[in-house]
Amino acid sequence: MRLKPARTPTMYFIGVTTGKSMIMRVFPKWARHLGLGECRIAGIDMPQHAERERYREVVSFLKADPLSLGALVTTHKIDLLRASHDLFDGLDDFAALMGEASSISKKDGKLLAGAKDPITSGLALDDFLPAGHWRDTSAHAFVIGAGGSSVALVSHLAGREHQADRPARLVVSNRSPGRLDEMREINARQGIEVPIEYIPTPRPEDNDALMRTLPPGSLVVNATGLGKDAPGSPITDAAPFPERGFAWDFNYRGDLVFLEQARRQAALRTLRIEDGWRYFIHGWLAVISDVFHRDIPTSGPDFEKLCAIAECERTPGCIE
Repeated sequence: MRLKPARTPTMYFIGVTTGKSMIMRVFPKWARHLGLGECRIAGIDMPQHAERERYREVVSFLKADPLSLGALVTTHKIDLLRASHDLFDGLDDFAALMGEASSISKKDGKLLAGAKDPITSGLALDDFLPAGHWRDTSAHAFVIGAGGSSVALVSHLAGREHQADRPARLVVSNRSPGRLDEMREINARQGIEVPIEYIPTPRPEDNDALMRTLPPGSLVVNATGLGKDAPGSPITDAAPFPERGFAWDFNYRGDLVFLEQARRQAALRTLRIEDGWRYFIHGWLAVISDVFHRDIPTSGPDFEKLCAIAECERTPGCIE
């Protein structure tokens, strides 16, 4: 891994296959629209669960290089902060609580880490879930995967600000029980009062079985890297999606098997299907706001214009 000093103000994307991300084409257009001035985006690719020294090398580089302004971190959010916690001068409340960093920025000569997913996952969910849905139904929420994005979404669903509108049952599954234990500890530190079921599911068929317990209107979330960082899906083709339910994949690129499985049942079960596109937009704009110290709207006409700019890159033949 060769990290060269930036020659122009640069924001980085720390991930696994960053060159395949739409952000490489969207960012320059957003930068022009937002008036960010001369700047660029660059990717830093590392394998999942990279060596501790590699994470420290990246964070040390960002801290020392004047024109390297910050970064968005995906996939490596937990591992990076765990390896380089001492290199940061400050953590926001969510980063300290959740032990992850999705945003790296600089302010007044200090290197700062932030965790944006508790905010952005809630914004993305609210974009498609009807207001009062949980209050008006007996629907459950089933989150597959116990990484940082799952912790964030559960924090949103079970937050005290949503006491009158929460799922009747909240289930989180993961292939390995260790991450579920970590998530349980994080939720305990948050003081979450909603009962949460943490269930190890080493096989996709185990997730299928949990899906069979979901009543109509329930939400099923693929919060794993399967479908993007690795091929496949956390469920099998036999998994039944809930009637009039919601299928949400945090991924928007890759083989997206989970989404295809949902689409095959969409008409029969009257499913609402969402990919990770709006989550992608909310997540990136939140970190860009940190890195460039700009207030960027999360709703309204100005936000929708930013969405339209991004969508034009996603749609063949689109002309702005």
